[in-house]
Amino acid sequence: MFDLDLVRSRFPGLARPAIFFDSPAGTQIAQTAIDRINEYLIRTNANHGGTFATSRESDALVDEARSAASAFLGASRPEEIVFGPNMTTLTLHISRSLARQFTAGDTIVVTRLDHDANITPWTLIAEDKGLKVEWVDFDVETGKLRLDTLEAALEKRPKLVAVGYASNALGTINPVRQITEMAHAAGAWVYVDAVQYAPHGIIDVSDLDVEFLACSAYKFYGPHIGLLYGKYHLLDEMKAYKVRPASNLPPEKYETGTQSFEGIAGVLGALEHLAWIGKTFNGGGSDTRQTLLRSGMRAVQSHEQALSKSLLSRLKAIPEVIIYGQDDPDDVSQRVPTVAINVKGKHPEQVARALAEQEIFVWSGNYYALAVTERLGVEDSGGMVRIGAAQYNREEEIEVLGAALEQIVKA
Repeated sequence: MFDLDLVRSRFPGLARPAIFFDSPAGTQIAQTAIDRINEYLIRTNANHGGTFATSRESDALVDEARSAASAFLGASRPEEIVFGPNMTTLTLHISRSLARQFTAGDTIVVTRLDHDANITPWTLIAEDKGLKVEWVDFDVETGKLRLDTLEAALEKRPKLVAVGYASNALGTINPVRQITEMAHAAGAWVYVDAVQYAPHGIIDVSDLDVEFLACSAYKFYGPHIGLLYGKYHLLDEMKAYKVRPASNLPPEKYETGTQSFEGIAGVLGALEHLAWIGKTFNGGGSDTRQTLLRSGMRAVQSHEQALSKSLLSRLKAIPEVIIYGQDDPDDVSQRVPTVAINVKGKHPEQVARALAEQEIFVWSGNYYALAVTERLGVEDSGGMVRIGAAQYNREEEIEVLGAALEQIVKA
């Protein structure tokens, strides 16, 4: 049984009398992550590569965090994990290295369902290198990628396909394994933005066989740190844009400058929280870190699918609410608990502000999913209201949200 009171007790931010439906932009941080950050700053705060105790201890902690992140993402070795400020910065950085693999006239593929962090880095290198860009569309009714448009794009034999694991706007989970198989058959590498999926489901890059995958720890209960997975041979072969004294070996050659070591310690703490869930609620026992992490994510996913069902049901009960994308409460297996809506006759920011006045935290706008709001025709009218549940949300909070929306409708 998923003991929600016990889970919530591990998030000190929840002491605030508010309802946090803002998690797609960043979750509350787990106490274990806070403890790791504090302990690092108090006991082992030092720069990398020294001969003295605090530096050696700092490096050992970073190594442990990298090993934990490798287990979380299903990498074959810790050296396939690169830390950085966030997914956007890491993607912009790695895109520069990847650009050297392409020549003028080559094709790359992006999708209209993605966050702009997995679009603009690629269109920028296309502009710089004279590459062609093919766009994959999505169905505006279901919020699902149109694989027929992907098939058409793959006929151009692209060098790279950039795709999201889950939409940060509509919550759609994309069939990444199928997309990767299709891309590989056409000779393309695959770069996955897993930021929105990482808090909600198991990621196994070895099974997916993707070349690159990026996510951010502040979306899965940690601090503001990004993670990039890359197949080791590619990270090793590609040129990194770095200073000369830096290591020539991955992953360090892509970790420009001095990292936020306390933040990396917080990543370890966030993953320890997820492993704790696996051990506590799914009988993980003394299993390996990876087994515990996956067991924890299964427990989280089960709880969150129930939240998705309740959230969609409650929203559909309000006739004035427009739900974008997948809206069937009985079919939530292919979505994360992130729902985009509008209220007829109300500006999205007006709705978000009215909810904030009742201590219900949601987002409005485009949340950097600019291609989505443009495709849906809502960008010029303020975008959408985004409601996102996380592992610490209660069913009762959904009812409070629904009642608040009904008041807004009548106002």
